[in-house]
Amino acid sequence: MLVLPRAAGRGETPALCDAVRSALERTGARVVICDTAAFGPPGLAQVDLLARLDLAARRSGGRIRLRAPAPALRALLAAVGLRFQLEGQPEEGEPAPGVEEAVETGDPAL
Repeated sequence: MLVLPRAAGRGETPALCDAVRSALERTGARVVICDTAAFGPPGLAQVDLLARLDLAARRSGGRIRLRAPAPALRALLAAVGLRFQLEGQPEEGEPAPGVEEAVETGDPAL
């Protein structure tokens, strides 16, 4: 997990991108959790940082997932057209936890 600082400037972006790439390579995981709880009021600087982190992760064969994004940050990301998976959401193509496909007893086997 990568805890993002309250105010990350452009100077910290390369180091944070390196941290994402390193976490993917070191653990062999496909997803790096980015904790956004410490972010201050959301702005375009946070949007830019998250977009760059996601790009770094994708180039390394992974993705980032956001933990604890404020509603205002989620709204801003949606307004600029960026979609991030949030922690606790199922990955694409996976059913939500606890959901099972129902089968009727009269259904033919495939």
